[in-house]
Amino acid sequence: MNPTKGGLAIFSANSNPACIELARRIAERLGVELGKAQVYQEANRETRVQIQESVRGKDVFIIQTISKDVNTTVMELLIMVYACKTSCAHSIIGVVPYFPYSKQCKMRKRGSIVSKLLASMMCKAGLTHLITMDLHQKEIQGFFNIPVDNLRASPFLLQYIQEEIPDYRNAVIVAKSPSSAKRAQSFAERLRLGIAVIHGEAQDAESDQVDGRHSPPSVKNMAAIHPSLEIPLLIPKEKPPITVVGDVGGRIAIIVDDIIDDVDSFLAAADTLKERGAYKIYVMATHGILSSDGPRLIEESAIDEVVVTNTIPHEIQKLQCPKIKTVDISMILSEAIRRIHNGESMSYLFRNIGMDD
Repeated sequence: MNPTKGGLAIFSANSNPACIELARRIAERLGVELGKAQVYQEANRETRVQIQESVRGKDVFIIQTISKDVNTTVMELLIMVYACKTSCAHSIIGVVPYFPYSKQCKMRKRGSIVSKLLASMMCKAGLTHLITMDLHQKEIQGFFNIPVDNLRASPFLLQYIQEEIPDYRNAVIVAKSPSSAKRAQSFAERLRLGIAVIHGEAQDAESDQVDGRHSPPSVKNMAAIHPSLEIPLLIPKEKPPITVVGDVGGRIAIIVDDIIDDVDSFLAAADTLKERGAYKIYVMATHGILSSDGPRLIEESAIDEVVVTNTIPHEIQKLQCPKIKTVDISMILSEAIRRIHNGESMSYLFRNIGMDD
């Protein structure tokens, strides 16, 4: 990056220290100064943003990590984007490593697809490009009418496995549910390891029992339909007892997923793997939300280590649970910013990544 080129401005949209630290790392890698801006809450909890330097005609990159107060951080981002738009910035690129509300990307009964709403708000505020990482569902990219670069954290997690896990060649990659089998398969193929899938756990929020298909009464009401029409009803699903497809006896088990928030399913998977003979258990995830008392439960569980990236601030959680380790992904974010600003191809950052990864 040529610091004399000009036309580039990098801001941190959050007063959270972890977000500012990530923004500083990115700015240092690019050889530029972090932009000057004030982001704070007034006495009535309104968010106020003040851009303290000119952004006219510049490519503005706004870095925002999602803290515990999700709605406040979303408003900080929207207001800063709009402030740059009204200050005549040439382009406004949001760098949001973890896209908030990404789990609410499907219709649930009479709810709403909140990810679509948030995407519309970002575009309306003035965002011209989005850089994010490991979207919960890749289809979220279709909610935007602007370019979206969905980067991957897997190269950094794979590097951690190879460098920090002794005897990783004796490991097996584990999917804690069939829905995460594709991610586990991707890790296993790159590390030349075996794969195991846990099946039969309690149904989670991704099951089809909570979507709109169960909105009408599931009983035959012959008075409500024509007598000659009998709509066939599906047989309710019943999950089998918990089984592990694959051999984990005497092996290191590495559970992979994109988000670790509610840790109950991870704890249940760890107990199952321990019963099947796994002697060490790791959890690898991109986004470490770790809500509520998750860190305490992990510390008391059979899990030996939880590895997450710094897409989300989790310094407090690390103080509560020394098992939590952090992988820095500022390098790939800074390279994405450099390429977009210089008009270079982004394909290098997606090399060897297939449609299912």
